[in-house]
Amino acid sequence: MRLVTFEVTTPVGRFERLGALVHCEIVDLNAAFGACLLHSGHGDQAARLADVDAPPDLLRFLEMGSCGWEAAARGLDFAAKVRASGETVEGPRGEQLFYRPEAVRLLAPLPRPVSLRDFLTFEAHAKVGYGRRGEPIPEAWYRMPLYYKGNARSIVGPEADVLWPPYTRRLDYELELACVIGRRGRDIPVEEADRYLAGFTVMNDWSARDIQKGEMAARLGPAKGKDFATSLGPCLVTTDELDPRNLRMLARVNGEVWSEGNSGSSHWTFPQMIAHASMAETLYPGEVFGSGTVGGGCGLELDRWIQPGDVVELEIEGIGVLRNRVVKPS
Repeated sequence: MRLVTFEVTTPVGRFERLGALVHCEIVDLNAAFGACLLHSGHGDQAARLADVDAPPDLLRFLEMGSCGWEAAARGLDFAAKVRASGETVEGPRGEQLFYRPEAVRLLAPLPRPVSLRDFLTFEAHAKVGYGRRGEPIPEAWYRMPLYYKGNARSIVGPEADVLWPPYTRRLDYELELACVIGRRGRDIPVEEADRYLAGFTVMNDWSARDIQKGEMAARLGPAKGKDFATSLGPCLVTTDELDPRNLRMLARVNGEVWSEGNSGSSHWTFPQMIAHASMAETLYPGEVFGSGTVGGGCGLELDRWIQPGDVVELEIEGIGVLRNRVVKPS
């Protein structure tokens, strides 16, 4: 399943909705499940029941656990039958069931994560980062998957502008694969960690390199070097449709390929990251784990730097393209 969060505009305001991308159109999961219930004889209760079992935002949906996934499957099955019949069917509140992607605004699949952790799992990128400080990769990096906690409230979606922070002169992109936690768990064994994955998306860990350099020299951070923006999108691909162990990764700036890599070159796996993070700590649905930057996946490693007005596209095989334009505030 390819899950998207999108914004619709109605006469009474703008609303975020959770959908599934199917055959080049978006199926509103809440509306489709509500329509299914309505046509199954639930009458006035259809809308209320749909809001409980198939809520219209991804975080609440993940918190529903198996009930949410079962409701989504029923809604999609009903929507497929509607499409095959050629009928016009509405949700229990008169909602549309289907949207053309170009007719709505796509948001980050999870606009407000519970938390954001970014790991450092690619050895090639780690060598560059530590090497610029005149240090070898520390032994601890090979013993455990290291991460920092970012700003979960500064998420940017696909096609949205990223504002150039006024305090930096060296803004950089970082090409990463990210997962979203789908179940609550604590002290999760590596061999069971796959069960806690909801799916995967593309992540751009934007970095103010000059600020980050100062923070890291003081053995703190990154903070202001990272916290201004993290892009996620364009969709969340569920684990039954994507194997994260061998995916081609690309970065383009203004259409020119700057970076190429493969997710399979990671030293640490997502199950290992989950097992490590959950030691004596509870993980919750809606947490985001970034893989860290693939080798060669940022301007810092290339000594090439993006400029205001540039369009940065990150593409991961099986997921799609996360595109953002960088702009300086006027």
